[in-house]
Amino acid sequence: MVKYGVVGVGYFGADLARIMKEQEDAAVTMVYDPENGETIAEELGCVAAKSLDELVSSAEVDVVIVATPNYLHKEPVIKAARNGKHVFCEKPIALNYKDCVEMVDTCKENKVTFMAGHIMNFFNGVHHAKQLINNGVIGDVLYCHSARNGWEDVQDTISWKKIKEKSGGHLYHHIHELDCVQFIMGGMPDRVTMTGGNVAHNGEKFGNEDDMMFINMEFPNNRFAVLEWGSAFRWGEHYVLIQGTKGAIKLDMYYCGGTLKVDGREEKFLIHETQEEDDDRTRIYTSTEMDGAIQYGKPGKRTPMWLNSIMRKEMKYLNDIMHGMEPSDEFADLLTGVAAKAAIATADACTLSRNENRKVELKEIIG
Repeated sequence: MVKYGVVGVGYFGADLARIMKEQEDAAVTMVYDPENGETIAEELGCVAAKSLDELVSSAEVDVVIVATPNYLHKEPVIKAARNGKHVFCEKPIALNYKDCVEMVDTCKENKVTFMAGHIMNFFNGVHHAKQLINNGVIGDVLYCHSARNGWEDVQDTISWKKIKEKSGGHLYHHIHELDCVQFIMGGMPDRVTMTGGNVAHNGEKFGNEDDMMFINMEFPNNRFAVLEWGSAFRWGEHYVLIQGTKGAIKLDMYYCGGTLKVDGREEKFLIHETQEEDDDRTRIYTSTEMDGAIQYGKPGKRTPMWLNSIMRKEMKYLNDIMHGMEPSDEFADLLTGVAAKAAIATADACTLSRNENRKVELKEIIG
C-alpha cells in the first residue's frame, strides 16, 4: 500500500485525491488546504493536516501530490523531498527556471522521485501522433502551430489564474501546448521570440495577464513552431498542428478529434479514450462553460468527463511507478526533471523576449 498526502484540495487537487484513492494498493491518508482541507478529509475519510509541515513529515505519507495554485508549488515540493517523500507536482512546475531547478535538484539530492504533472502527455491523440511520427508516416517534422484562445467576459470574481504573479499568465498556466510541441520536436528550441500584450482586458474588473501572446520558436535543423494563447480572440480555437515532409497531423481539442493527412487522404482518430469523451469536450467548448479557453474550476465542482479520464490515467501511472514499474522511454523525461526544466526554461526565454523586445537564445536561460 502506497500512502499519499495531497497539498491543495480545491477544484483540481480534490479530484486528484478522489481518483488516487480508487487506485489499487493506494490510500489517501492526509490532505492539507487551509480553506478546503476539512471538507475533503471528511469526504475521503482521511486526516486534515493542520500545517504543511505536519503532512510532509508524517509517517503515514509516502508520496506528496502538490496541487496548490502555481505560485505555491515550490515550498511543498522542497519540504516533501527533504522529508524523504516522493513528489508529484502539477503544472507549471514553477514560475521561473531558477525555482524549477532548485525543486528538481532537491528531489535528486534526497533520492526521491519527482513527477511533473504534464497531463497532455497522457492524451490518446498525442500518443498516436508521436507514434505516427516515429514510424515516419508524415516524414520529417518541419513545423508545429498551436493555438489555445477564445474570448473572456467579466467574471464574478478575479481568479488567481488571471494574476500574472500567481499563475504566470497564459504562457505558464497553459504550458501544456509548449510542452507538447517540445515533445513532438524532440527538445527545446535554440531561440524564441514572443510578442503580445493586454489588448482588451484592462481595468479593475480583470487581472493583469496579457490576453494576446504569440511565440516563434526556432529549432535546430531549420525547423520552426508558432504558438498563440489568449482571451482576446472572438474566434476561439484550440489545436496543435504538425507539418511534415510527407503529411500532417492535427490534434483538435475544440471540435475534438485527430486527423492524419497524407497524399490527400484523411484518417481520423480520437483525442481521448472514447468518442463520448471527445464529444464531451466539444460540448464544453461550444457551450457557455468556457471563457477565453479556460474552464474555471472552483471547490465543490467536479472535473468534466474527458479531463477526469485523463487524470485517472496520470494517477494510475504515478501509482504504478510508486509500486516499482519502470518508466517507458516516452515518459522518462516526466520523472527525471528534464521535461519540467525544459518547459520552464523556454517559458522564461519567452518572457525575457517579451520584456526586452528581442530574440532570446535558450542558452541564456539554461547556461
